[in-house]
Amino acid sequence: MTDADKFLYGDRSGTSNPLAQADWATKKLVWIPSEKMGFEAGSIKEEHGEECVVELTDSGKKVKVNKDDIQKMNPPKFNKVEDMAELTCLNEASVLHNLKERYYSGLIYTYSGLFCVVVNPYKYLPIYTEDIVNMYRGKKRHEMPPHIYAITDTAYRSMMQDREDQSILCTGESGAGKTENTKKVIQYLAHVASSFKSKKDQGTAVLSHGELEKQLLQANPILEAFGNAKTVKNDNSSRFGKFIRINFDVNGYIVGANIETYLLEKSRAIRQAKEERSFHVFYYMLTGAGDKLRSELCLEDYSKYRFLSNGNVTIPGQQDKDMFTETMDAFQIMSIPEEERIGLLKVVSAVLQLGNMTFKKERHSDQASMSDDTAAQKVCHLLGINVTDFTRAILSPRIKVGRDYVQKAQTQEQAEFAVEALAKASYERMFRWLVLRINKALDKTKRQGASFIGILDIAGFEIFELNSFEQMCINYTNEKLQQLFNHTMFILEQEEYQREGIEWSFIDFGLDLQPCIDLIEKPAGPPGILALLDEECWFPKATDKSFVEKVVQEQGTHPKFQKPKKLKDDADFCIMHYAGKVDYKADEWLMKNMDPLNECVATLLNQSTDKFTADLWRDMDRIVGLDKVAGMSDSMHGAFKTRKGMFRTVGQLYKEQLGNLMATLRNTNPNFVRCIIPNHEKKAGKLESHLVLDQLKCNGVLEGIRICRQGFPNRIVFQEFRQRYEILTPNSIPKGFMDGKQACVLMIKALELDANLYRIGQSKVFFRAGVLAHLEEERDIKITDVIISFQAWCRGYVARKAFAKRQQQLTAMKVIQRNCAAYLKLRNWQWWRLFTKVKPLLQVTRQEEEMVAKEEELIKVKERQLQAEEQIKEFETKQQQLNAEKLALQEQLQAETELCAEAEEMRSRLATRKQELEDILHDLESRLEEEEERVTQMHTERKKMQQNITDLEQQLDEEEAARQKLQIEKVTMDAKMKKIEEDVMVLDDQNSKLNKEKKQLEERISEFTTNLAEEEEKSKSLQKLKNKHEAMITDLEDRLRKEEKVRQELEKNRRKLEGDSTELHDQIADLQAQIAELRAQLAKKEEELLAALARIEEEAAAKNMAQKKIRELEAQISDLQEDLDLERQARAKAEKHRRDLGEELEALKTELEDTLDSTAAQQELRTKRETEVTQLKKTLEEEAKIHEQQMADMRQKHNQAFEELNEQLEQAKRNKVSVDKAKQALESEWNELQIELKTLTQGKTESEHRRKKAETQVQELQVKHGESERQRQELADKIAKMQSELDNVNGLLSEAEGKNIKSSKDLSSTESQLQDVQELLQEETRQKLSISTRLRQLEDEQNNLREMLEEEEESKRNVEKQVTTLQAQLVEMKKKLEQEASNVEGAEEGRKRIQRELDSMQQQLEEKSAAYDKLDKTKTRLQQELDDLLVDQDHLRQIVSNLEKKQKKFDQMLAEEKTISTQYAEERDKAEAEAREKETRALTLARELETMTDLKDDLDRANKLLKAEMEDLVSSKDDVGKSVHELERSKRATEQQLEEMRVQLEELEDELQATEDAKLRLEVNMQAMKAQFDRDLQARDEQGEERRKQLVKQVREMEVELEDERRQRSQALSSKKKLEMDLGELELQVDAANKGRDEALKQLKKLQALMKEHMRELEELRLSRDEAVNGAKETEKKLKAMEADALHFQEDLATAERLKRQIQTERDELQDEITNNNSKTSLLADEKRRLEARITQLEEELEEEQLNTEMVNDRLKRTTLQSEQLTTELAAERSNSQRLEGTRSQLDRQNKELKLKLQELEGTIKSKYKSSITTLEAKIIQLEEQLDIESKERQQASRLARRTEKKLKEMMLQVDDERRNTEQYKDQADKMNSRMRQLKRQLEESEEELTRANAYRRKLQRDLDDATESADAMNREVSTLKSKIRRGDLPFNMRRVTNRSTLDSDEDVDVQTEGPEPGAE
Repeated sequence: MTDADKFLYGDRSGTSNPLAQADWATKKLVWIPSEKMGFEAGSIKEEHGEECVVELTDSGKKVKVNKDDIQKMNPPKFNKVEDMAELTCLNEASVLHNLKERYYSGLIYTYSGLFCVVVNPYKYLPIYTEDIVNMYRGKKRHEMPPHIYAITDTAYRSMMQDREDQSILCTGESGAGKTENTKKVIQYLAHVASSFKSKKDQGTAVLSHGELEKQLLQANPILEAFGNAKTVKNDNSSRFGKFIRINFDVNGYIVGANIETYLLEKSRAIRQAKEERSFHVFYYMLTGAGDKLRSELCLEDYSKYRFLSNGNVTIPGQQDKDMFTETMDAFQIMSIPEEERIGLLKVVSAVLQLGNMTFKKERHSDQASMSDDTAAQKVCHLLGINVTDFTRAILSPRIKVGRDYVQKAQTQEQAEFAVEALAKASYERMFRWLVLRINKALDKTKRQGASFIGILDIAGFEIFELNSFEQMCINYTNEKLQQLFNHTMFILEQEEYQREGIEWSFIDFGLDLQPCIDLIEKPAGPPGILALLDEECWFPKATDKSFVEKVVQEQGTHPKFQKPKKLKDDADFCIMHYAGKVDYKADEWLMKNMDPLNECVATLLNQSTDKFTADLWRDMDRIVGLDKVAGMSDSMHGAFKTRKGMFRTVGQLYKEQLGNLMATLRNTNPNFVRCIIPNHEKKAGKLESHLVLDQLKCNGVLEGIRICRQGFPNRIVFQEFRQRYEILTPNSIPKGFMDGKQACVLMIKALELDANLYRIGQSKVFFRAGVLAHLEEERDIKITDVIISFQAWCRGYVARKAFAKRQQQLTAMKVIQRNCAAYLKLRNWQWWRLFTKVKPLLQVTRQEEEMVAKEEELIKVKERQLQAEEQIKEFETKQQQLNAEKLALQEQLQAETELCAEAEEMRSRLATRKQELEDILHDLESRLEEEEERVTQMHTERKKMQQNITDLEQQLDEEEAARQKLQIEKVTMDAKMKKIEEDVMVLDDQNSKLNKEKKQLEERISEFTTNLAEEEEKSKSLQKLKNKHEAMITDLEDRLRKEEKVRQELEKNRRKLEGDSTELHDQIADLQAQIAELRAQLAKKEEELLAALARIEEEAAAKNMAQKKIRELEAQISDLQEDLDLERQARAKAEKHRRDLGEELEALKTELEDTLDSTAAQQELRTKRETEVTQLKKTLEEEAKIHEQQMADMRQKHNQAFEELNEQLEQAKRNKVSVDKAKQALESEWNELQIELKTLTQGKTESEHRRKKAETQVQELQVKHGESERQRQELADKIAKMQSELDNVNGLLSEAEGKNIKSSKDLSSTESQLQDVQELLQEETRQKLSISTRLRQLEDEQNNLREMLEEEEESKRNVEKQVTTLQAQLVEMKKKLEQEASNVEGAEEGRKRIQRELDSMQQQLEEKSAAYDKLDKTKTRLQQELDDLLVDQDHLRQIVSNLEKKQKKFDQMLAEEKTISTQYAEERDKAEAEAREKETRALTLARELETMTDLKDDLDRANKLLKAEMEDLVSSKDDVGKSVHELERSKRATEQQLEEMRVQLEELEDELQATEDAKLRLEVNMQAMKAQFDRDLQARDEQGEERRKQLVKQVREMEVELEDERRQRSQALSSKKKLEMDLGELELQVDAANKGRDEALKQLKKLQALMKEHMRELEELRLSRDEAVNGAKETEKKLKAMEADALHFQEDLATAERLKRQIQTERDELQDEITNNNSKTSLLADEKRRLEARITQLEEELEEEQLNTEMVNDRLKRTTLQSEQLTTELAAERSNSQRLEGTRSQLDRQNKELKLKLQELEGTIKSKYKSSITTLEAKIIQLEEQLDIESKERQQASRLARRTEKKLKEMMLQVDDERRNTEQYKDQADKMNSRMRQLKRQLEESEEELTRANAYRRKLQRDLDDATESADAMNREVSTLKSKIRRGDLPFNMRRVTNRSTLDSDEDVDVQTEGPEPGAE
């Protein structure tokens, strides 16, 4: 039994003592009251009426006692019972006895129903360790012995299971152990519910918790320091009540805590009783504070403080200095800062200093004065207030009289009272603040608490000689708590009765206490004591006496109120509490309830310079001022003044606090702990009965017992009841199975118990108090009867047995007597004598004797045989043991020899190894010196580099400052632009108004024009037609000029591009130079790689050496095999020798058998030989011992040498590793510094370039700004001119009404001007739209150039088809001409018409040819773009080829590594195979060894047998007389043979040992080789895995890039589809144009029909024939020109291919050409628009042709006359037509040949296109990569946009302010209108400039993109170099720095730097 078990379980062996049970039953033991012991045990002797004579058990005295005073004693079964509710006799004596017995046994915890009663042990008990906590954790209450942990665990488990809040109420007297038990509760909860449980320290007794749990545990020392004090009863008495509320979350972890305090005994800060101390903190501070703190707090000695009444009172076993440090540590754990700690201590010191303030009466008046103000100065210094104000506030405070304030002089008593009140109030406020601060610290997690456990630690019921206001408050709280207990207890009882189905009328015992509670707290009808006290505080001139009189008057008839029986000086009234009567003295109750303070001092403290004191005194409203206490007497019990405002009394506050506490407790499930003080001497093991009984009454334990007695306190389970009490009802229960409840019912019926004394439930039987004791008595009586009867039966059985034995003895005696009498009769009879003599002579009797003798002999022989067998067995076991020892010795010898050989070999090896290592060491030292020199060089270089870096950083900072200035200028420019935009808005409004006016004027003009047209249509229609034709001609000429200009511009652009290409070539050359430098660096790295390869070759050489060693070892093994063969031959010879010896031995045996007898000389010889043999054995053993010692010495030396060499080896390895690491680190640093230098220099150059560019851009922007302002002024002038022109137009219109002819001319001019203006507007709008569409389509067109090329090819094919159709039309026209030739003679007028039609067709052809030329130009452009794309494709192919080469190199590296690994694997397999062979050989050798050892053992055995036979033969004696010399000779010969055999055997053993040594060496070498091989393999595998991981990473990155490219490709396809849609729309437009052309052809056919009708116009037809011939010639010329164009196209293709070859090296030209293509596409769009305009013009011409046809009809009449003349000319025309047909056929052939050539060209182009498609796909991938980069840049741009949005918001705010200002300038709006018109023009000009600026910005952005691409390319090349370097396993770090990009106008500057990529080490 452990120490903890002694104090938990105790020893209950005496409870089951039958003697005690019998003693109790027989003596009728009871309890009688005693003055000394409380109650004494006694036995009732006599009963006389109501009195009884009782004999005391201890003294034996007889005492007369009244029956009512006698209390029943429980049976011994109930001694030391854990739950006193189980006692059958529930009375005070039984409870006291049980507690006393348990306390003396060391059991301090006892249950009493719901209560857990704790008796203070006054010593440390080992029942609070972590093991005990774990023991009680999760266990039910009845499973474990009583403990505070059990109560806490039940509360915690019920909180977790039922989700109901719990409370643990600890009450008791001072010193009973309330605080200690609350500590234990918190400790248990902190361990069980900690969210930071550490399992490391579970073995220790110290509990480990998280931060919150630590703070929760550390809150106690702080509260004890400031709220506890030493009293007479207790050294650490809590002078306040507290309710600790610990919050838990859903999982049951502690979330936070909160502490509420009640009734702090603040008067203890002023005065203390004898042998008592003030609060601990005063003593802790005075002893524990350091010198610095003492000076800061103005501390003095104990004796100098008046408020410390008893000076320095120490507590035994406690050091105040240590406690001070502990409280300071607790403050630190609670995270209370240093300032607040010092503030607290200042308040504590100020309280002490307030006591030192002394006052005196003045001579002539009662006014107080302060003679010495040093204490006041110290107080003011500590509290941060003015001294004069403070002394004035105390001596003459300001008091409000009516509405005015008056200074009233204070008497000495009043001043002292004010100081004491101030000290108490400041200490109380400080304590309240401290509690709030602790709560704040404990509740800092801010997590939601699901439920809580509240721990109430409050003083118990107090009954003193003088009971004051504080005692009444404490007793009032205990009444409320007891009421709660009674209520909850009987609710639980009621629940159990309902559960068991017992009928029970509910009694709320809590109502028993309600009258007493009403007496104290009832507000009215009649008012209670607290209400009357508050009422008296309101009334003026009220005193304590008037308060008592009022209480007697109001509550005199109350049942719980009594007048005191003591004198009036001792008590004023008496209250009947549940614990007993309490007399109260009402001295100073009004003052205590009011708790007045000096308001002036309070205001001073509120306004203190010290933050802490000002915070303490911030609530001034709740203070009851001294001005409310008027007319005070000398004893300070004056009357009170009425107060207009409300104030809260102490009683009201306490009542409210108690109400809140009870409300929370009612909402919880309460658990009750009652603490009891055993004695006032604080001695362990002593219990004063009367003191304990008083506390049991006060604590409500006896009250609980009283309630239990009302119900059914004793309950037993059915099974136990039946088992225990079935003896009382033997025949009531029938045989067989019966339910427990039915059996109990039958038993109770048989017992004939009263129905009121018991209840039968569902699982238990309930009894009233005392029933079980009665049943126990009857059971004891029954058991005594049964035992008496059993004893009687046993005695009878024993007596009967003894009687039967005596009877048998009598019969035997009779038989003996009869035999003796017969013998006496026959003794003298002769025949009887004869019979006795003859009987022995008979053989039968001898046979029997012989048989007996033989049997005895047999037994002896058998015994001998058994002994011999046992001896044989013993000898055999001994022989086996000896053999085993011999074998063990042989093995040891072999092992030692092997070890010796091994040691020698190892020594030699180690010597060689040592020499090698020394050489390596010398090499390493030399290398180290070199490396150190390098390190010094590197350090110097590093310092230089750092200096360069600092310089560069300074330059960068300067550049950033310049950039910020530029950004500020940009912001100002943006603001100006916004202002201009606002002006533009206003101008737009004005423009809209002007447009409306313009439309009105246009409507008027249209009306006038319609009138004029109607008047002049008839007269001037021909003139209009003429003018139109002339205008058409001029337009065509203008277009031709423009086209020529465009061609010239294109040629200029081409030349510019060539110049750009040369510049790019230069840039490429620079890049190649950089690449050459990098290659040089690569060459260096490759040299280093070669050095590393050389090292690897050295390692390979070492490996070859190892293989050579292996071969040598194999040769040794072969030698050993040969030795083995020799040994086998030797063994065969030995076997032959053995056989010969065996034969000779047999011969000797035969001879020795003949000569058995020997002489004494032989025996002597034998003894001599034996002595010689023993001496030889001894010498052998000594030699063996010496040899063993030598071997041990050799081993020690060998081990020491081996360890020294190992240490040297390890040191050398460590030095090598450290040197390698240092070298690698220095190399990596050097490389990093070089890279940083390069990056910094690059960054510097780039930043300089950017700065210069930015400056130039700023200058250009300033120039543009000035130009825009000038243009704005010019626009204003133009607007003014336009207005004047409009006025002129209006005037002209007014004049034109009178003058139609003049107005027509003016109108035509104005129409033309208006048309020009409209066209300009349309062109501007188109340009704007085109710009916007260009911006949108840029990205799509970049990705879809290939599709555009295909579309252009399709358009080319369509044009070719159109050419073919036109040629076919020409053929048809020729046919028509032939047909018309027959009608030429009569159709001269028709000829003219046809001529005109031909002209128009020729014009159309020319237009078509021009369009074809344009298409060809577009084709050439697209082809150039294709070529560029092909160039990019080739570039990408080069990159891919480079990557493939790198991949191939990497694959080669991998293949080499694989081959190396395969070689290693093959070598390993070979080595393993060799090892296996060697193992098999070793196994065979081992088997042979075993066989040899077996043979040797056989030989030894045979030898031993021969020796034994020899000895037998020598010892045996024979009659044959052979000489001794012969025997000696034979013996010598045999001995020689034996020695030879031994020598041979030793040689064999030596050879075997040598073979085993060799085998062991081989095994060791094999193991070493295996280990080395495994290490090499592991290293190779690790390298391979690292490289494989790198490859996997690269593959994953490539897969990610592929996925991105696929996504971008899908986007490109979608954009392609969009472009195809656009193409379809364009084709539809072309189809519409073709339809118009078909309609024109139809009209031509109609004209041809007319020509057939007018065949008569011959003369005109002749002319038309000539013209047709000329036209044919012209068509032939055009065809030739087309052929020349085709050749020219071929030449262009060749030149394009040359250009493609030239521009292969140009990498970054894609984006420039894309932008050029965009401009070209815009030109194409313009051309398209022009073609559409041309189509509209053609439609107009068709209309004119229709008019001409009408004119032609008139002419036809004239041509009929000429047709006759043309008929003659037709014949000539036919011949000419035949010639033309021949030429046509030739042209057709040429066309076919051209078509074939075109098909071939298309095939070649398609093949090229396929290759271009692949290149384009590669380029798409590259573009997608660029897109990724652009997306990143876009993200950065979005960030910039957010910043700009913020700036915009700020600007918007500024704009709002400006708008408010503009409202003031509404009057000047009319003046601004004219200026706005001017600004409109300026705006247009500024828009143009903006477009230019945007174009320039785009160029800059392209340049930037080019630069970024070049940087990316460089980074890629660097990464490839890195990968190459990594393959060489050299550390090479690169840092990738993306260039800082600067964007103008719309985008901010963002710097992008990427960190260094760590090189693979």
